[in-house]
Amino acid sequence: MNLLDLLIAPAYAQATPSAGAGGMMGSLLFPIVLIAIMYFLMIRPQMKRAKEHRAMLEKLSVGDEVITNGGIAGTVRTIGESFIHVEVASGVELRVQKGAVANVLPKGTLKAA
Repeated sequence: MNLLDLLIAPAYAQATPSAGAGGMMGSLLFPIVLIAIMYFLMIRPQMKRAKEHRAMLEKLSVGDEVITNGGIAGTVRTIGESFIHVEVASGVELRVQKGAVANVLPKGTLKAA
């Protein structure tokens, strides 16, 4: 008996049954099921939302009323390649990235508020 045996228990080799085809299939099944669940609960809905956002930005036109991610509401005045100009008050325009547009409001929403 060694002094280390008092601190760390010695490991003894034990005979384990060999993993056959069923054992290998069982060990691979859990990660595959986990990846499938992650895809349907997280990745697929995120891709769907991104696709809808891209479609909304493509349909954006001059005169649309929008809300940005920062909460600024205004009317689109000019549309560039990656930026748009949003009029938030009479004569006040902000230059905003296209990707920062969160929603397109129905026409007349800003006039009612």
